[in-house]
Amino acid sequence: MSRENVISNYETVFIIAADTGDDNIKETADKFIGLIEANGTIIEKDEWGRKKLAYPIDFKEEGYYMLVKFSSAPAFIAELERVFNITDSILRSFTLKIK
Repeated sequence: MSRENVISNYETVFIIAADTGDDNIKETADKFIGLIEANGTIIEKDEWGRKKLAYPIDFKEEGYYMLVKFSSAPAFIAELERVFNITDSILRSFTLKIK
């Protein structure tokens, strides 16, 4: 079996800038949920909501946290991280492979 056909489980946490407005937060969250659904299977999603950041990121004090557990091919993770990095309203993201 080639590496491209192996499906692994992952979880990703991303923080959306809370000062961008509720509509933009929902739109950004839906964008990433849709991207993950198009390239894998969502196991669980958990909206942690607005929280004060431990330290300011880009002069922002508050973020909207999302946790998504999903399964996909390993090749998708690089694309997911690329899209996180080019989306202005994403303050931080972290994706972890679950054993």
